[in-house]
Amino acid sequence: MNRKQATETFPEIYERIRSQSPPHHFEFKDPFWVLITTIMSHRTKDEVTDRAARNLFEKYGDAESLSCAKYDEVLPLISKVGFSRVKAGRVIETARIIVEDFHGDVPDELEKLTSIPGVGRKTANVVLADAFRKPAIAVDTHVHRISNRIGWGKTKNPEETEEVLRRIIPEQYWLGFNPMLVEFGKKICKPVGPKCNECTISEFCQYYKNRGK
Repeated sequence: MNRKQATETFPEIYERIRSQSPPHHFEFKDPFWVLITTIMSHRTKDEVTDRAARNLFEKYGDAESLSCAKYDEVLPLISKVGFSRVKAGRVIETARIIVEDFHGDVPDELEKLTSIPGVGRKTANVVLADAFRKPAIAVDTHVHRISNRIGWGKTKNPEETEEVLRRIIPEQYWLGFNPMLVEFGKKICKPVGPKCNECTISEFCQYYKNRGK
């Protein structure tokens, strides 16, 4: 699918995906807790991440309290998330940076967010879109996989996928794009055993067209 085709067919594909995607659950709306939750989400199921973030919120409540937390007290609260030993230290350090460098307020600029150690473009874009409602496209494993399967691009990593999507997707669709594809990826376009026979965008999908070749 070339860029012109991708741009022309995007609105139809978007609406069909939206019709098959359940509402996405957001555990928090507060920018700080969206940031902390997203940091912990790598290689972890959403329900596990949300539970860990809720544990932290209930014990500490805000950035200042978490910045003063002890590692050995944080670790048990998030022990179920992937790489919990690394993330326990990271969330404390992130809280400290927010308090000391940003006066307790999570920045709403990509460059400032990505200046925080451990915060990449995906995490920063999630915070911008979901917490600040600023147009941004966060590319996680679901968005990367689905975009390549459809044929919007042939990219090797999420950063390349973001560049492609920013070129073909009108900005009016950016907000909510990531949560929609996350749910579509969990329900229909699964990593293993995608439900192509139930999918409403099969006629547009390069992965479906190339099956069995």
